[in-house]
Amino acid sequence: MPDLAMAAAATRPASDAGASILSVRNLEAWYGESHILHGMNFDVNAGEVVTLLGRNGAGKTTTLKSIMGIIGKRTGSVRFNNQEINPAFSDRIARMGVAFCPEERGIFSSLDVRENLLLPPIVRPGGLSLDQIFDLFPNLKERLASQGTKLSGGEQQMLAIARILRTGARFLMLDEPTEGLAPVIIQQIGHTIAQLKKEGFTILLVEQNFRFASTVADRYYIVEHGKVIDGFANSELRANMDKLHTYLGV
Repeated sequence: MPDLAMAAAATRPASDAGASILSVRNLEAWYGESHILHGMNFDVNAGEVVTLLGRNGAGKTTTLKSIMGIIGKRTGSVRFNNQEINPAFSDRIARMGVAFCPEERGIFSSLDVRENLLLPPIVRPGGLSLDQIFDLFPNLKERLASQGTKLSGGEQQMLAIARILRTGARFLMLDEPTEGLAPVIIQQIGHTIAQLKKEGFTILLVEQNFRFASTVADRYYIVEHGKVIDGFANSELRANMDKLHTYLGV
């Protein structure tokens, strides 16, 4: 079977050739005795928004956690900026400029918004200032003294993304950032991702909401049974809609 990651790479513009910031090859991962990833292969170019699509349980979240070093049992190659980071621990990976925003958001309920924002350490220069963060998420400035438990779901998602923007990481992995959010908040998250891309961030996105993903992604990889089974550029989306309906059941 041909390497679908490499086949998808062929759809990139020529100017992007050789610009891969993340290269995943033959990545396998386990939760205990459960074998979840069965040879993930894909690439992410610097400055791109790449989306992993697939049904629930396909292995998308496990892929992000494996890249971040959160999954203990994993094999294969994960290269970031041409350095092998598997099987490095998550603290070393974070200091290389990789940040992970989990689906459950991880807001500390006993801390207020300001304390949540300031909690993660700055691992590299170039992180956004609080003023820049408030330009992206003006709601947070108004809620600085509010406890984490008193934020709406949308405000918690904004805070979860804002928190990693301070750290200096320029490669962001966002897991289901629109899950359970109102349409107006989803639109704001989309605007934020577009703005971050303009500012040179690279984003690897896991998203069940395909319609949202289609507004922000440059490329897609389809994940099924713990491996990539297809990939295409956003410019090829219309031609691949029938396949997407089959893959995702949308």
